[in-house]
Amino acid sequence: MALQALDWGIIGIYFVATLLIGILVARKSGSSVAEFFLSGRNMPWWLLGVSMVATTFSADTPNLVADIVRTNGVGGNWVWWAFLLTGMMTVFIYAKLWRRTGILTDLEFYEIRYGGRPASFLRGFRAIYLGLFFNVMIMATVCLAAIKIGNVLLGLDPWQTLVISSIITVAYTMVGGFKGVLLTDFFQFGLAMGGMVAAAIFLVNRPEIGGLSELLAQPQIQNVMSVFPDWSKPSSWIPIFLIPLAVQWWSSWYPGAEPGGGGYIAQRMLAAKNEKHAMGATLLFNVAHYALRPWPWIIIALCSIIVFPTTADIALHFPGVDPAIIKDDLAFPAMLSFLPVGLMGLVVAALIAAFMSTIATHLNWGSSYIINDFYGRFIEPDASDKKLVNIARWTTLVLMVFAALVATQLTNALQAFNILLQIGAGTGLIFILRWFWYRINAWSEISGMAISFIVAIYFEIIYKGDLLAHEKLVIGVLITTIGWLLVTFLTKPESDQVLEKFYTKVRPHNTGWNTWLRRASVDSIPQAKESSGMLNEVAAMLIGCLMVYGFLFGIGYWIYGEFTHMSISLGIAIISSWRLYRIWPRLSFS
Repeated sequence: MALQALDWGIIGIYFVATLLIGILVARKSGSSVAEFFLSGRNMPWWLLGVSMVATTFSADTPNLVADIVRTNGVGGNWVWWAFLLTGMMTVFIYAKLWRRTGILTDLEFYEIRYGGRPASFLRGFRAIYLGLFFNVMIMATVCLAAIKIGNVLLGLDPWQTLVISSIITVAYTMVGGFKGVLLTDFFQFGLAMGGMVAAAIFLVNRPEIGGLSELLAQPQIQNVMSVFPDWSKPSSWIPIFLIPLAVQWWSSWYPGAEPGGGGYIAQRMLAAKNEKHAMGATLLFNVAHYALRPWPWIIIALCSIIVFPTTADIALHFPGVDPAIIKDDLAFPAMLSFLPVGLMGLVVAALIAAFMSTIATHLNWGSSYIINDFYGRFIEPDASDKKLVNIARWTTLVLMVFAALVATQLTNALQAFNILLQIGAGTGLIFILRWFWYRINAWSEISGMAISFIVAIYFEIIYKGDLLAHEKLVIGVLITTIGWLLVTFLTKPESDQVLEKFYTKVRPHNTGWNTWLRRASVDSIPQAKESSGMLNEVAAMLIGCLMVYGFLFGIGYWIYGEFTHMSISLGIAIISSWRLYRIWPRLSFS
């Protein structure tokens, strides 16, 4: 579908506004490494929270949701809804701990929690492993979505889509640094959310759909619209409900939902004004990420089932699209092709905003690892801030080029999602416990990382059997967890000097530290005698989950017209919100 002058005008205004933001903050952002990557550690909770939401509102996420809904129904979204438990754990337990570290990137954590060469190795290796390889893989999935959207909506070749969508992103990320990313994220999220809501309303009222009530009355929609899986089919509810809630959320490392916090989520907590702002930002993120955003995507995915029942129907409607990329996730951009002039421009701008916000964050975050935790730590420790910032700016360009190249080798969003889950399977528990169990050491993390990667390579490349994705995940978690626990008990804890320095700086709860506290005779540390407070935080985490799930399902049942279920869900959400308000003052802050 060819965009008209009005559409291009809307897109052009968006590009100019985004680039101007980057230019306006360029001078301040380039003044130091801390400014370029953390914006002076003085950011408010609302800006950081919206930035987190904008980052995870990537161009590939609506495609992924469409793939899930068409394959496993609305209830299939539990594969990522389950990560709310991880998110709320980060809000109430880990956000303030991260802010107390005072580090520039979460990889610096390794050299305050562990000691010696193993700690240095972890920091340097993961800087390249996550900042380059893993980060490029994540950006490639976002680029793949951009390729599909550009191909379907604009008739662009993959290289044309990537060049056009990347130029402005790389430009404002290079000059504006982290503050430029935050400010553009705020603007981009409003545009992206508004565009998706408008698109859902228009598409559901198309003649072949006939309105929301007609859509929901269709037999094929009634079979997939439940927010829970089919309990009569273990093959349905075990992989998409039981495994995510029982195993996946705490065991797997996944960007944006790291157990214990990490990555670009940690970057934003570290940039907060204080601990309360770090917690407020992550709470806002989890509410918006899980409760507010999914439904426009879900409605569009449900409409696609009526218009394009199979992938063959998509291929028939878009004969110019490469058959290799025609999967269920292509149904989302296929539906957007029906939008009228003006709204098409708004939605394309919204999708570009979603793409840019995610890519910009990953470029800045990835370059922070490579510059701060590899180059500045091991190659040229005495490099000036000016030199490091300049290298960081060029690193963003290199990362973008690599991501574009990898994107051409992928075929669908769900494929990449499963690969990333498998690579991180079994390592999540380390990231949860390392703050509260003194026994974990650098070799625990090294072994966990190595074992999970080897298992993932075996299952994704070598193994030719018929195990399903969730079965591979559980086996991977089991092997990796047993492996790193054995290594932990067969090696010594970190030295008392390292542990005391970490404990004094971060002040974690005594849970898991009492044995060391008694043995090391560190009664002089005031924090050693403080009451734990862990129960309040765990309670807040669980109440927070009830609150968000209540709002998520309440909105869904309102859309479905199921007002009894809506009232129950929203009632749970409101009561939980009140309980959180009462618990908040009892949470310990510095």
